[in-house]
Amino acid sequence: MESEMTDILFDLEGDFLPEGYVFALWKEIVRILPRLEEWPHAGMLPLKGSASGQGLLLPRRAKLALRIPMDFSAEALELSGKTLDIGGCSIRTGKGGKRPIEAYPTLHAHFVESDREETDFLGDVAGKLDEMGITGKLICGRHQIMPCGNERLSGYSLVVHDLKPAGSIRLQHFGLGKYRHFGCGQFVPHKTISGLE
Repeated sequence: MESEMTDILFDLEGDFLPEGYVFALWKEIVRILPRLEEWPHAGMLPLKGSASGQGLLLPRRAKLALRIPMDFSAEALELSGKTLDIGGCSIRTGKGGKRPIEAYPTLHAHFVESDREETDFLGDVAGKLDEMGITGKLICGRHQIMPCGNERLSGYSLVVHDLKPAGSIRLQHFGLGKYRHFGCGQFVPHKTISGLE
């Protein structure tokens, strides 16, 4: 049986991360927490910040969020107080704390990896949700190219709404698509469905 998941949040001290930082950040995290790679659904949640021409500017209250199996949550707190080198940019984690995953009727993934046209992508998503026993309505955002290390991933932002509580929890636990470690296909609460990017 798959492990249930939870979120662990760490305060983050730092000013800037370079473009394509997700690969280097994950590499630093698993350097400290190597067992994280044992779980295919574990990963980072997207960092919030302001995009610049060369990377991501971090706000003063930036948080690093990991979605991990509940059984691993105590071990994951070993990431607290560590300095991470992300492509020559230094950031430091603060104290970590657990945030349980709760049911919301509307969830958003900033990027779900796919090289398919939008119509085919939505068909693939609908089929996957059906396999997972999840019912909901889909709103696809614009096509995006996400830098990831030396690669560039193709995909879309996605909102799933009108979710039932059990389906909402399940979608957050397991996500959609590939590259879950890097935050792709990881869903978070989305209070409105306007202004989708």
